[in-house]
Amino acid sequence: MNTPKVSKYDKAYLKMAKEWGQLSYCKRKKVGAIIVKDRMIISDGYNGTPSGFENCCEDENDTTHWYVLHAEANAILKVARSTQSCQDATLYITMSPCKDCSKLIHQAGIKRVVYLEGYKDLEGVEFLVKAGVEVVHLATLD
Repeated sequence: MNTPKVSKYDKAYLKMAKEWGQLSYCKRKKVGAIIVKDRMIISDGYNGTPSGFENCCEDENDTTHWYVLHAEANAILKVARSTQSCQDATLYITMSPCKDCSKLIHQAGIKRVVYLEGYKDLEGVEFLVKAGVEVVHLATLD
């Protein structure tokens, strides 16, 4: 993982992603994502259930339902339903992507990922770096 220059925009968009994540109905983790292209927000997302499902992410044992979508997947899928493209965009996300979402990020053409917290493993980040995606870990928003 490289340590490229972080701009005031990176911090601002990541703050927006963090705020967006607060809309999630998930109890354990609230994750938000913003996709930006040419300094315009083209999509947003937060972790939650698919459209038409009850907004309940965890079962009675506090285990996340298998069908809950991650924030970045929701944001990418929202772009897929629009006239926009993720090609060469930047993804701002409050938690680093998992392995499955990192494949979606790469295939969507996103060229840069800026995240705040690390996921339980960093295999998704390692995959993105190997795929040539610039990955930036912003440890703080101060």
